[in-house]
Amino acid sequence: MLKKNKLCGFNSFLVMCLLTTSVMASDSVDKSASQSFTLDQAIDYAIANNPDLQIAIQRIEQADAQLGVALSAFYPQVSAKVGYETSNNPAQVFSMIVAQRDFNSNSIANINDPGYRQNFRPEIVGKVSLFRGGQDYQNSKAAALGIEAAEFERSSIHNALIQAVTATYYAHLAAIEAQKNAQNAIVAIESELKQTQLKHDAGTVLKSDVLSLEVKLAEAQESQIRTANGIETAKVNLVNLLGLPSLSVFNISSSSIFNSPKFTPSFNELLEQAMGQRPEVKAAAKQVEIAQYKVKSAQGAYLPKADAYVSYGQNSQTPGFSSSKENVTAGVAVEMDIFSGFSTQQQLRTAELKATEALETERKTKLAVEQEVKVAHLKLQESLARVHVTDLSVQSADEALRLVKEERKAEVVTVTRYIEAEVARNTAQSNSIAAHYDALSAEAALKKAIGAWK
Repeated sequence: MLKKNKLCGFNSFLVMCLLTTSVMASDSVDKSASQSFTLDQAIDYAIANNPDLQIAIQRIEQADAQLGVALSAFYPQVSAKVGYETSNNPAQVFSMIVAQRDFNSNSIANINDPGYRQNFRPEIVGKVSLFRGGQDYQNSKAAALGIEAAEFERSSIHNALIQAVTATYYAHLAAIEAQKNAQNAIVAIESELKQTQLKHDAGTVLKSDVLSLEVKLAEAQESQIRTANGIETAKVNLVNLLGLPSLSVFNISSSSIFNSPKFTPSFNELLEQAMGQRPEVKAAAKQVEIAQYKVKSAQGAYLPKADAYVSYGQNSQTPGFSSSKENVTAGVAVEMDIFSGFSTQQQLRTAELKATEALETERKTKLAVEQEVKVAHLKLQESLARVHVTDLSVQSADEALRLVKEERKAEVVTVTRYIEAEVARNTAQSNSIAAHYDALSAEAALKKAIGAWK
C-alpha cells in the first residue's frame, strides 16, 4: 500500500514538474509574440521563414550569377594599364627611341653605347574572343540549365517542407487530444478511487480493489507524462520548421479535425504523376543535360582558338601625354594546343565520367521516387482502413462502458472490470484520434511523393 501510494505520488510530482516547466518557459517569452496558426497559416509562415527554403532561393541567385559569368565570354574585354621600364640594353633602348618617335641620325652613332633610357607606356587594351572551340557556347548553355536545376531544387525543398509542416501539425494536434484523454482517465480513476477508498474504510469492498485502482491511476499519470512530452516534442519540431526562435509561444487551431482523406487513384496513375511532377526527377534530368554540355565543352579544347585585339597607348620618357607619340596595334591571334601533357584528355575523361554519374543519379532518383510513391500509397490505404476499424471500436467501447456502468450500479461487476471498460473506451478514443491524424499525415506524404506542392 505504501509503495503504491509513493508511486502515485511520484508520478503526480513528475506531471506537475512537466507542466510547471512548460508554464515557466512560456512566461519567459514575451506574450506579445504569441501567434495562432491554422494549418494553412503555418505552411505560409514556413514558406516565408524556413532557412532551408531561403538558402535554396539564394542558390538560384548564385546560378543566375554563374550564367552571367559564362555570358561574359561573348563580350569584349577592355583593360587599362601603365608600364614603366628603364634599360641600357642597346636593342631595348633602340626600340624605346623608335616607339617614342625620337629616332634621328645621332641615334645610329650611339647605337652600341646608348646609355640608360626610360619608357613610360599608358595604354588601353581591348580583346574579343572570336572562337574557342564552342566552349563558351556550351558553358553558357550549361549555366542556363543550372538555373533551372536550382529552381527544381527549391521546389523539392518547398514540397518536402509543406509535407513536414503538415505531418508535424497533425502530430501536435494528436498529442493534445491524447493528453485530454489521459487527463479524463485520471479524473475518472481518481473519483472512483476516492469512492472505493471510502467503501473500503466502511468494510464493503476488498483492499485489492483499492490497490487495482491505484495501479490504474499510476498508469494514467504515466500516459499523461508521455502525452505532455509528445506535445512539447511536436512543438519543438514545428518551431524549427517555421523558422521561429526555440522559446516562441504559439497556438494551434484546426477547423475540421476529423476530415479524413478520400481513397486515392491507382498506383500506376500516382507514379505517372510523380514522374511528371517531382522536382527531384526534373532536377536530375537537368543535371544530365548540364553534364552533356560540359562534355562538349571539354571536346572543344581540341579545336583552335582565335582572339582579336587592339591596343592604344603612347611611349615617352616622361609620364605626360602627347598625341604625337601615340601608338596603335591591332591584330588577330590564333592558337592551338599541340600537347598539353594529357591535361585536355583527362579533362574530357572527367567530364564524360560525370555525365555517366549524372545518368546513374537520374536512374537512382526515379527508383527512389517510385519506392516513395509505393510506400506512401500503401500507408494511406492502411491508415484509411485503421480509421474505419477504430471508429467501430469507439462505438463498441462506448456501448461496453455503458453496460458495465449499469452492472456496476447493480454491484454485479468488480471495480476492476469497470476501470478496464473505462480504460478500453479511452484507449479506443485515443486510437481513433491517432488513426484520423495518421490518415491526414499519410495523405500529405502521398502528395509530397507525387510532387503536388511545387
